[in-house]
Amino acid sequence: EGSGCTPALAATAPPAPLWVPAGCRGAQGRFAYALLHDLFANYSSALRPVEDTERALNVTLQVTLSQIIDMDERNQVLTSYLWVRQAWLDAHLTWDKDAYGGIDSIRIPSSYVWRPDIILYNTADDRFSGSMETNVVLRSDGHILWDSPAITKSSCKVDVSYFPFDGQRCRLTFGSWTYNGNQIDLRNQLDTGDLTDFVENVEWEVLGMPATRNIITYGCCSEPYPDVTYTLLLRRRASFYVFNLLLPCIMVSFLAPLGFYLPADSGEKVSLGVTVLLALTVFQMLVAESMPPSESVPLIGKYYIATMTMITASTALTIFIMNVHHCGPGARPVPPWARRLILHHMARLCCVYEVGESCKSPRRALGRQVGRGDAGVPGESPGEREVGAEVEGCPRDRCLCHHNSLLRNVGYIAGCFRRHRAAQHRTGEWKKVAKVMDRFFMWTFFLMVFLMSVLVLGKAA
Repeated sequence: EGSGCTPALAATAPPAPLWVPAGCRGAQGRFAYALLHDLFANYSSALRPVEDTERALNVTLQVTLSQIIDMDERNQVLTSYLWVRQAWLDAHLTWDKDAYGGIDSIRIPSSYVWRPDIILYNTADDRFSGSMETNVVLRSDGHILWDSPAITKSSCKVDVSYFPFDGQRCRLTFGSWTYNGNQIDLRNQLDTGDLTDFVENVEWEVLGMPATRNIITYGCCSEPYPDVTYTLLLRRRASFYVFNLLLPCIMVSFLAPLGFYLPADSGEKVSLGVTVLLALTVFQMLVAESMPPSESVPLIGKYYIATMTMITASTALTIFIMNVHHCGPGARPVPPWARRLILHHMARLCCVYEVGESCKSPRRALGRQVGRGDAGVPGESPGEREVGAEVEGCPRDRCLCHHNSLLRNVGYIAGCFRRHRAAQHRTGEWKKVAKVMDRFFMWTFFLMVFLMSVLVLGKAA
């Protein structure tokens, strides 16, 4: 190590470039400067650095994934931060390290040497920005190592069929743009991409990054073109979407069948169904905004559509049941098949009973009531029959029933009362039919929502 440059060396040396500090501080610096001058005296970075132009130049590629910046599912673009390492042999940049003070390697700007035009084939960047202009490491045997960071935007075919429990396979294909396989032999250094320095992503989990070498003959050219394809295996972290999209939908779906449990006189049965339908429509729009407009409907979208269809059907059934509930006094009697199926079997199955009855006890009171309706006037009590019989058999010498006008008035009042009781009985039967149907459809739709939720989660698993 010298204390400074000799006057002779200082006088004969060419002027220093801008990146070299003014003045030589030691023998190592003088040798490095002389080495740089000798190497690039007659060097051209425009030609492929091989001694035999008929032989291919071996270029080794290695990609390190540093970070996943963004995954745009709608535009199908993956933005990632990569470290790209390229290594090759430059036959024109070799030296004897003993002749230059034992210097084995130097670091110089990459623009000084020839570089392979390795680019990302499936790039989606509109600016086509390449790698950063970093230095290369040049060794005495001519081997060049070029490490450069790059933020790449690559096209990725996104399959959202199982969103938000989906996984993606994004390919990064690197190859030379102008040199064919007879000029540059591109190979991957490792079988996988380097994930040692990967920064974990909050949305995506990286399962692996295998690398494969392909030799493809394109339609434009007859020569083979080798490339190295890195397949990035991603799996979505679904917890965010489960808590923000799936669970609210499931809770709203379980709220919809409760519309059948509301009393028909409350006037809120249809309003509840419409409100739930609007809430699911909002969730559906949130999912549609982030998904690509493709034919494959995501799993959560299918769940939304099925739930919305179910709620639409439940709202239509609610309107029908309310029409049955509000049958007026002029309604026809309940048909025998409906009385037997709905008021007997379905009522016992759904535990719908009047005050004083039990869903576990047989329906004797209802059978007696139906028998009375079939035998005589519906709603007529035994006491009324006794009074009528007494009036018909009343002797003329013991009461005032022999007056025809009074008899007609009493008969008219009794007939009105019987018709009113019969109308009340028919109205009560139709209300009970509506109540049984409400309870039956409530449990049916609860079962449907539960089965749909289990199917969605099971299919996602």
